[in-house]
Amino acid sequence: MTEVIMPKMGDGMEEGTLLEWLKKDGDAVKSGEVIGNIQTDKATLELESPATGTLTGIILEAGNAVPVGRPIALILKAGESIPAGWGSGSATAPAAAAAAPVAEAAPVAETVAAPEAPASDTRIKASPLARKVAADKGVDLAQIQGTGPGGRITEKDVLAAQPTTATPVAAPIAVAAPVVASAEDQVVKLPRLRQITAKRTTDSKQQVPHFYVTVEVDVEAIGELRAMFEREGSGKVSVNDFVIKACALALRDMPEVNAVYQGDQITIHGGVHVGMAVAIADGLTVPVIKNADQLSLRQISARSKELAKKARENKLALDELSGSTFSISNMGMLDVDNFLAIINQPNSAIIAIASARKKVVVNDQDEIEVRSRMNISGSFDHRALDGAVGAKFINVVKAYLENPSRLLS
Repeated sequence: MTEVIMPKMGDGMEEGTLLEWLKKDGDAVKSGEVIGNIQTDKATLELESPATGTLTGIILEAGNAVPVGRPIALILKAGESIPAGWGSGSATAPAAAAAAPVAEAAPVAETVAAPEAPASDTRIKASPLARKVAADKGVDLAQIQGTGPGGRITEKDVLAAQPTTATPVAAPIAVAAPVVASAEDQVVKLPRLRQITAKRTTDSKQQVPHFYVTVEVDVEAIGELRAMFEREGSGKVSVNDFVIKACALALRDMPEVNAVYQGDQITIHGGVHVGMAVAIADGLTVPVIKNADQLSLRQISARSKELAKKARENKLALDELSGSTFSISNMGMLDVDNFLAIINQPNSAIIAIASARKKVVVNDQDEIEVRSRMNISGSFDHRALDGAVGAKFINVVKAYLENPSRLLS
């Protein structure tokens, strides 16, 4: 007998939603065969059979979500039968608890070593960071209901809990009255990916102290290079490709930006892996260009087109969705003057790219001329970076974009 569990399909994934079963109860399946589709926090992925046998004991219906590591069905070999109690709380809960340590890799944000827990909570399932935060806030872990896999208490659970010691009472916050739909209103249920996007962006804005830096970039030279490429018949290279290459080289020049905040330490990544936000029908996904600083402009162009196409077709592999160390959000094609992006955790920074426009400017010789300019805005995690570092970084990016021949090597 082999359990089919909800797999962990990326950093920070705590639960997955079953979109559909492609095999029904009683069907014969082979190891590695696709038996269903699941929705993660980033994309739709295929669920493969972990063994050869008969699919049965299905306890998760399409449209429902469960924590990673939770059993959702069985694969039985010839002569085996469903164990008594399968699908009940007594059968599935212990199995999930046993599976979770194998399936669950602790998120980056919870790798901080915590002080030794007191004897009173040694049997309470909580992450090391949750224990540390609980100790700092004076929160009793025994009074918290964990929302992590197998009921594990996470940092967010502790932050949402009230401390056991007396604290000043904040002034009541006015709560908006619930919206009551009228006959003319249309109520639309959020797709799963939109729900996850809403949760992730809310978490980032609430947990990460953002600061922003905006500069105006002269992209006249980029326009001339792009036109030259087309005249030579060597294909189109987008402004976004230049931005990805410029950011990758800037991260190599300033590795302190290519980092993640981890409580009492900061990890500076060895590889430069640039995530690019792609809008799809149900929300937003961020495929990753690995080792972008080592790729040529042409290679970045080909890879970004490939990933964007796969994102819109829901065909991205797990490796193509995980591991970003920095992100880019480009709305230049949507006619916008400026915008500020929300940091894609656990990254420490993201760059927002606005539309390029013809502007009348005064050059270094005090002459008036018309140039193509665009605004780029960096959002930075103030826990990991100070304002001067953010300002220096975005100006390094600007210098690369205004001298694009440096991006052709």
